[in-house]
Amino acid sequence: MPGKKKKRLITAQDLYNFELISHNRLSPSGKHVVFARMRVDKKTEKKFANLWIAPTDKGKPFQFTHGDQVDSSPEWSPDGSRIAFLSNRGNPEKPPQLYVIPFAGGESRKLTDLGGTIGSFRFSPDGKKLVCMFRKKDAEMEELEKNPQKKKLGIRSYHIKRVFFKDNDEGMLPKERWHIWVVDPGTGKSSQLTEGDEYDEWGPEWSPDGKSIAFCSNRSEDPDFNIEAVDIYTIPAKGGKLTKIETPYGVKGAVCFSHDGRWIAYFGREGKGQWWRQTRLWVVPTKGQGNAKCLTAGHDFNVSAWVIGDLAGHQEQTPPTWSPDGKKIYFQVAHHGKTMLKACDLEGNTKDMIDEKGVVGGFQFSADHTKLSYLYSDLTNPGDIWVRDMKTFKAKRITQVNDRLLNILDLGKIEEVWFQDADKTMKLHGWVLTPPGFSEKRKYPSILEIHGGPRVPYGYAFMHEFYFLAAQGYVVYFSNPRGGQGYGEEHAKAIWNDWGGADYRDLMAWTDYVARQPYIDTEKMGVTGGSYGGYMTNWIIGHTTRFQAAVTQRSVSNLISMWGSSDGNWVFEQEFGEKPPFEDVENYWRQSPMKYIGNAKTPTLVIHSENDLRCDTEQGEQVFVALKKLGVPAEMVRYPGETHELSRLGRTDRRIDRLNHILRWFDIYLKGKKDTEETKKKRKN
Repeated sequence: MPGKKKKRLITAQDLYNFELISHNRLSPSGKHVVFARMRVDKKTEKKFANLWIAPTDKGKPFQFTHGDQVDSSPEWSPDGSRIAFLSNRGNPEKPPQLYVIPFAGGESRKLTDLGGTIGSFRFSPDGKKLVCMFRKKDAEMEELEKNPQKKKLGIRSYHIKRVFFKDNDEGMLPKERWHIWVVDPGTGKSSQLTEGDEYDEWGPEWSPDGKSIAFCSNRSEDPDFNIEAVDIYTIPAKGGKLTKIETPYGVKGAVCFSHDGRWIAYFGREGKGQWWRQTRLWVVPTKGQGNAKCLTAGHDFNVSAWVIGDLAGHQEQTPPTWSPDGKKIYFQVAHHGKTMLKACDLEGNTKDMIDEKGVVGGFQFSADHTKLSYLYSDLTNPGDIWVRDMKTFKAKRITQVNDRLLNILDLGKIEEVWFQDADKTMKLHGWVLTPPGFSEKRKYPSILEIHGGPRVPYGYAFMHEFYFLAAQGYVVYFSNPRGGQGYGEEHAKAIWNDWGGADYRDLMAWTDYVARQPYIDTEKMGVTGGSYGGYMTNWIIGHTTRFQAAVTQRSVSNLISMWGSSDGNWVFEQEFGEKPPFEDVENYWRQSPMKYIGNAKTPTLVIHSENDLRCDTEQGEQVFVALKKLGVPAEMVRYPGETHELSRLGRTDRRIDRLNHILRWFDIYLKGKKDTEETKKKRKN
């Protein structure tokens, strides 16, 4: 066709070109959607976000806030006249503060100047108050910021008394806890409703009459060693005595009042440990008259938005949302690689509202529920906002943030596959990505990608990494072996206290399936994965030599030393027989890849971040040193300043460097390429 532009291959550098949507919120009238749109500044490597508005009927999206800062988490006032949001404008070095801006136009106004971190927040039903989570800075940190000399010297020490003292996303946790605060959006005056040095409160939500606030909290004698003892409480909006809502023992969150105020819906998992159990939808009377009821007990699906991609944004989970008449509740479900939107009545009967081969992210209804907005992504698009007319159920896309880029890229083709698990008990789900310009007459090198979690599944979400490797001539294949969510409790339970069992056998069955394809060169097969996927990569190189190259990333290698050194702390023992290593060391060692590392012969690249608090750097170091000791070709690449989330949320130049190192390793051992000065220069640029 004359004039048609030839498509190009995706590159690692394209990470600078993608823009991501998050926190889309539909106005009460249903006429506009506000959302945060993030971009990367290549010169500074900083990520900026501004608020945008998209009309739901006619008109194009337009930028609503401007500037090199991060504006995020917008929320409409009930009358639609104002938008509250978080921003670090004015002082990017300090935590974001609450701002409010008139929708009709005008300057934003700063509401808070609090010394600490603001979490989720909501307008009261009359729009006169905002409730929010807030955590103060430690007194020592406050003093440090005020004193230039002390700030220059840095932290003197961390005095730790609680068991959970660090978090991969936040670093060393402050002594202060999350508490509930109320802010006046007119004056900016703030007041604290809850307090205490031992307990956190989270997820505050207003009652329909605005007189009380519901939230979750673990107020057991020792929350750090009784992590599932989460309860729902209410407190008067003006402050006062807490009222506990009786619910079954177990982890819970995302509370939401029915419109008449008689019920609270929430997501929860009943019982202790047993991470393989489904998260379910529950309702409980607000006045304590009657028992909590699980509405999805008769359904073997997981109430979550857990399908994973590497261009984050689509994984936002929306709290359960009531219909105006109180007869239905809407919620997301991760199922067979999709994130669906479902509706459930109070008898537990469910209906699929959006069931497509994609991922439904955060969603919101207009006040009258005639319109629904939601973020939707799939294998070919990292995410755009869609609006659905709830009368006709017709949907239309109202943003196209990455179309200009996607329209010029040849991503290759993905084939969906269902195959038999290794033990002939169930069908498993996988995908095969073939390179652009693919020909069945050729033989291709291939790369097995293994997901993390272990319960976070792959699915119909955009994976830049997969497309990048395919663009370099590799067949990339990925699946959901037993142990993950989205395929029922038996599937998820299969590896409980048996990591390296059914999951390993399933990955080999999947590799067998792909190896039988006529276009696969079985002498040029590679394997990689991160976190639990790194664990499985380590396990694989200690159990088979069928792969000619491996890249293990942010991995787990030694479950004995993992216990207590991760931000998951002691909780890992729940998965491994409910005992700590010092009571059952052989069980932990049996399931540790380091026990079998002496069998390894596969050339392996070890990638780890130095601020990884989920899987400590020593986990990767053990693998690297062991392989060098064995004489197996091995290298290690470490990223200072990066956390466990490097591949998804890390600094862009480091993400690109990581991808190029992965490609370099596979090119050397699967394609026979040499690491020349030219390729080194290419990686650097």
